[in-house]
Amino acid sequence: MSTTQDYQAAEQLLRRLARPGELVVGDRVRPQWLDGGARFRYAVSNGAGRRFVLVDPAAGTREPAFDHARLAASLAVASGQRVEPDALPFISFETAENAVEFHAFGEYWRCRLDDYACERAEFTPPGDPLAVPSPDRTVAVSQRGYDLWARSLSDGREWALTTDGEPAYQYGTNPECLGNGTLLRKFGLPHLPPAVAWSPDSTKVLTHRTDERAVRRTHLVEAGPADGGAPRTHTQRYAYAGDENMPLAELVVLDVAEGTVVRAQAEPLLMPMVSPVTGEWAWWAPDGSAVYYLARPRDRRTLTLHRLDPATGEVTTVLSETGPTRVEPNQWMYEPPIVRVLADEVLWYSQRDGWGHLYRYDLRTGAPLGQVTSGQWAVRRILHVDEAERVVYFTASGLIEADPYRRTVCRAGLDGSGFAKVTDDELDHVVTLHDGQDYFVDSASTVDTPPVTRVRDWTGRVLAELERADTGKLTATGWTPPERFRVKAADGVTDIYGVLYRPHGFDPARRYPVVDNVYPGPQVNRVEPGFDPGGMGLDAEPLAALGFVVVAVDGRGTPGRSKSFHDASYGRLADAGGLADHVAALRQLAATRPWMDLDRVGAFGHSGGGFATVRAMLDFPEVYKAGVALSGSHDAPCFGLDFVEAYDGADDPGAWARTSNVEIADRLAGKLLLVHGEMDDRVHPDHTLRLADRLVAADKDFELLIVPGAEHMFIDCLAYVRKRSWDFLVRELMGTRPPAYRPAPIVIGPELLGELFA
Repeated sequence: MSTTQDYQAAEQLLRRLARPGELVVGDRVRPQWLDGGARFRYAVSNGAGRRFVLVDPAAGTREPAFDHARLAASLAVASGQRVEPDALPFISFETAENAVEFHAFGEYWRCRLDDYACERAEFTPPGDPLAVPSPDRTVAVSQRGYDLWARSLSDGREWALTTDGEPAYQYGTNPECLGNGTLLRKFGLPHLPPAVAWSPDSTKVLTHRTDERAVRRTHLVEAGPADGGAPRTHTQRYAYAGDENMPLAELVVLDVAEGTVVRAQAEPLLMPMVSPVTGEWAWWAPDGSAVYYLARPRDRRTLTLHRLDPATGEVTTVLSETGPTRVEPNQWMYEPPIVRVLADEVLWYSQRDGWGHLYRYDLRTGAPLGQVTSGQWAVRRILHVDEAERVVYFTASGLIEADPYRRTVCRAGLDGSGFAKVTDDELDHVVTLHDGQDYFVDSASTVDTPPVTRVRDWTGRVLAELERADTGKLTATGWTPPERFRVKAADGVTDIYGVLYRPHGFDPARRYPVVDNVYPGPQVNRVEPGFDPGGMGLDAEPLAALGFVVVAVDGRGTPGRSKSFHDASYGRLADAGGLADHVAALRQLAATRPWMDLDRVGAFGHSGGGFATVRAMLDFPEVYKAGVALSGSHDAPCFGLDFVEAYDGADDPGAWARTSNVEIADRLAGKLLLVHGEMDDRVHPDHTLRLADRLVAADKDFELLIVPGAEHMFIDCLAYVRKRSWDFLVRELMGTRPPAYRPAPIVIGPELLGELFA
């Protein structure tokens, strides 16, 4: 049974989202680049405060950004508060005239670095957070109404860059289906910064006019608005699978000084979910002489690279590739394309030989020049191209036999010769870099090995070690590292991988209920190959603290392997990321782990995982006896066009119908809790309500929680929703009454949203 102490540990693990560094110190280094990337600084949190580090890679030095002890002592005197040097009470600082400025204790402070005298100062906002400044920091572009405006950062002068914007036909916006309107309202933001890309010389802006005039209108009803008034209707343009009309992007180049608008002389780009500028499908040439962009038709079976002349709007085709299924510039839907335009050639990602590799094309003629990489492994990201030396550096997965998802930094000659590993070990490497620099920041870890972060040059030589993650506080909660496992898929042939968390206080003589923490993809993985990526910790680790064995699996159809492995999901979203593979994995794991009780198996998932949770119970009722489905996308024909058509096909209504949980709701046999936010504008609450309606018609018992005002991630009621979910699983799988425990609210500000969506 789960005790109050178990719930406290689960809450502490969940709360890491709002308190980075509280349980693991030094696991993530996020550089703040200085001097054009020649140096950088970063902050390390210990849960109570931060210390700040300055790194000079060329000199191989890592040192405090300032004297923490002197600043702490001076700030303590000036504020009358206790200040610890290793837990400074601010999350960031600005430098100005040999001083640092920051917010602390509800006030703004300025501390001189010559004598470390601290005094209260007047806060001058660094700029409009909704504006996009030019590279030279002279002008910023922002959205005003339906148009874009420029503002001089030296004298405040403002002028319109466009004047003909109108409702649903405006400049620089992402489609409303990804607008996160509910979340923005919660944070008091009118909109996101515009989708614009500045030319390298700071004279022009690449953006688009977003045409959603003919897109389906959907509606959400807010029962209790914050102002206490009557229920309010919120309208959102949101295209369903099969809809005739979807958002379009008309590319334009704006000359900021001259005020001219150059429109691309080409058909608008299909933009079902993300702006091509935001998604890096459109970008400037390094010298500003051209804009390059990728386009593909609705069936996604052709991918084309175009060149746009920013002076005339003329568009020419550089090269194109067609295939029998999706032709993707990256297996991960939300990661940038693996394409690089060089001075006279193009590095092009293709899966034509069954694996994701780089090919070289002539930039002027589009003629193929040869294959750069090859083998039964996949390129993950182009890091750096040394055109003088004719070498490309990249990360690749599939080169480590123990785990084909781990990433290795590699190099190869552009002529296909000289392949070598730059990081020649068995770890997973996550790289952060600043373009044009002779170094990169490398975080190396595995699922059960905490990261060590170093600065390396392109030979792999370590220039400086930055951090070794300290997991002491995490271990003190009862946490133990997860076990990375490899088993056979349901076909008995294909290797699949996952992780298993043992319950806190594990006793091999006991038998424990099991929770499959599902997310089906096929656009992202459920399990990352590195240490504690965040998404797993949100649900898997708290469930283990409550006394469950928790497993997570990447079945066939998910990204990260061969083209055929990923294409197993094409037209088969109904398989929910290979649920048959999940069942096979559970049985193989339990065969050698008698403490896994397969008579008490549940599923737990959010969003796509909510869909997969219900599908697991409907397709495999003999295995999954209980489930919690949060924000589930249960009805594909009424879901976002982008996702459904990408993976079930653009012209296959039969596949969309097969992917609907609503159509087979009468199969439910186990115990089910459905949870949805009333104001979820990513997966609309009607998905859960339509499923509930069909369950009622079939006379099925289930529990339903509609959370008033909540959006997709339950950002302001996270602890409440998770606690209700935990209680349900404890009751239904452990057969015991949950303790009377009330977790404190988890407060997540805009600066921490990246942690939640990671």
